[in-house]
Amino acid sequence: MESYTISWIFFTRAFTVRSLCLFFLFFLFSSYVVTGQTTKDSLGSVSQMPAAMQKSFFEIGVGYVGYPFSEKQLQPGYTMESVLVRHPAVRLVLLGYEITPYLHAQVTYMRPIWWVKYSFRNNSIPNDGAETRTVWMNVASATLKPVVSLSDRISLNAEGGLGVVTRHGIRDKNNNIVVKDLSFATITAGAGIAYSFDEKCAVTMQVGHTFPAKGYDQPPVTYAGAGFRYSFAPFDEDKLQKTRKEGRIFPKQWISLSYSTNSFGYGVNEFFKSIYLFWGGAAQVDYGFMASYQRNLFNGPKIFSFDVGSNVAYWKTNAMKENLFAFSLYPVFRFNFLHNKLFDPYFFYILGGPTYLSQSYIDGNDTGKRFTFYDALGIGAFFGKERVLNAELRIAHYSNGNIFPMNCGVKIPLTFSFGYSF
Repeated sequence: MESYTISWIFFTRAFTVRSLCLFFLFFLFSSYVVTGQTTKDSLGSVSQMPAAMQKSFFEIGVGYVGYPFSEKQLQPGYTMESVLVRHPAVRLVLLGYEITPYLHAQVTYMRPIWWVKYSFRNNSIPNDGAETRTVWMNVASATLKPVVSLSDRISLNAEGGLGVVTRHGIRDKNNNIVVKDLSFATITAGAGIAYSFDEKCAVTMQVGHTFPAKGYDQPPVTYAGAGFRYSFAPFDEDKLQKTRKEGRIFPKQWISLSYSTNSFGYGVNEFFKSIYLFWGGAAQVDYGFMASYQRNLFNGPKIFSFDVGSNVAYWKTNAMKENLFAFSLYPVFRFNFLHNKLFDPYFFYILGGPTYLSQSYIDGNDTGKRFTFYDALGIGAFFGKERVLNAELRIAHYSNGNIFPMNCGVKIPLTFSFGYSF
């Protein structure tokens, strides 16, 4: 029984949106290699979307989350002065897959936009003032979704599966636990309706409920909201042929060297964090060096490219000047927004790259575990007659995606990269 409990705890902590995303990305890569669902062009040429991706979709939604946090979550010896529960929330279907037209599978992530805020007092310290802290909580899930079509455009769905609740609790100024950290598996279920404009785009309405688990002081979580779904579809062959005739060069693979510096501050990091497009981090990098390898898997007719990459990095931290080493593998979503005779610029986003860090306590911050994830956001370009030269500018971030209750994150400032393709 004890070994079963340990195994179950390990599984629930290892379950994460990002790790399932990685599994799906390797699934896409396998589809690319094994099924041959591309054109006869080699890697780096304009090619058809891999078969697995042709049946995939993602969704973004906003809505209301209800979770009755109260004095019940406080440890004995503490009195609640007030609790502020704000209800706006975001829900993402990060990976969806159409097993059949009547059954879908998906990985979702839901969190409030603003955390629950407690004001409390320590009863053992007379006349001590109230302290204010926030509780961070999110729900990740892997579900199956039966779908019933009412017409060509309207469909109903049900949803059910495994949910994982992760909660980063509260400690007072003396580092005593006020609200416990939690990470546990439970059941999540829901239902919804969708209206499709065409084979790619749809608007959705969804409700869901994540049940509390026995033995945990976490309240139930209910979500209701509306969203937009985009489904991938095969590229139009006429567009593929037209792009091939244009003679555009798509580099197959490239290596690069990078230098990161906080000489310009962390303003770019903070800006993208403020508009919810990226993340920050309590631990900060002062400067560092990185060597990378990236390989293209496929290019669409105009805009979208998908790559995989790896890097090894050395960082010097900002506060205590500690040495930090990292190794990462990651997917790259690249959007080629312009083509001309001089250069081909692009925007790219790296999400959920599994990473090993040489330490988990960084500048006094507990970042969780040495296993974490690498994310990056930036712009770049290929230039030169044969597009053999590459340059990029990015910001980056390490965090564990709330697999573990401690997740302070590491902030990497502006990074300048120069590369060579072959």
